[in-house]
Amino acid sequence: MTLPYGGIEAGGTKWVCAVGTGPDDVHALVTFPTTSPDETLARAVAFFADHDVAALGIGSFGPVDLKNGRITTTPKPGWANTDVAGAFDVPVAFDTDVNAAALGEGRWGAARGLDTFCYVTVGTGIGGGVVSDGRLVHGLVHPELGHLAIPHDRVRDPFEGSCPFHGDCLEGLASGTAVHRRWGRAAEDLTDPEVWALEAEYLAYAVVNIAFAVSPQCVILGGGVMKEPTLLPLVRARALELLAGYVAGPEVVLPALGDRAGVLGAIELARLQSSSR
Repeated sequence: MTLPYGGIEAGGTKWVCAVGTGPDDVHALVTFPTTSPDETLARAVAFFADHDVAALGIGSFGPVDLKNGRITTTPKPGWANTDVAGAFDVPVAFDTDVNAAALGEGRWGAARGLDTFCYVTVGTGIGGGVVSDGRLVHGLVHPELGHLAIPHDRVRDPFEGSCPFHGDCLEGLASGTAVHRRWGRAAEDLTDPEVWALEAEYLAYAVVNIAFAVSPQCVILGGGVMKEPTLLPLVRARALELLAGYVAGPEVVLPALGDRAGVLGAIELARLQSSSR
């Protein structure tokens, strides 16, 4: 009997572990909060001890050391320099959580049939995965789209930014953490049009920067902040204004796989690992 694959979406807020082969074939699924490295890894190891898998894909929050399967300089307390892949005794494919989500959307979701696209998650932090000519982009390390430098009008928005490394980078201005600190309430509790016009401004600049640098056919915007229903149309409209007709803009869409993009992409990572052996 052919064994299924395992997938872990190792997020900074929660971990999702699954066993299966795709969206219509998930045998087991568990979600638990990200606590200390020892406790979190122990829960994941215990889950897969009960499920035989051919290989395990892990999409992790970062930054990460792809070669050695480690989280490196994350600001998340206690997690810097954590060996994630080494905790498991099956073949492991290790990448960023957003690269995994991009893979999932490319195989089964909003980027199906496309060869060059980006997945950007706008949640507690902001991260981005890039597929170019059908392959995940790595290189020096891996894409860090959440730390793009974007225009910051300090008269309109005097907020200094929430990123501990760069202050007012994209993540520092537009992540769920930034929204909460700027306005004093979580994104899901905010309805003022001013809030979402400002958020759309920053995300539209990100889309335009990505469009010029990567030339994607599609930019997928996921994460909890994107659940605000007025946000996507605002981002699309502002991005077109900023492109100013110089090039055709990429399609800007929500993830077709919803909140499952990351863990399903991790399963796809595992499948690719097995097929390359």
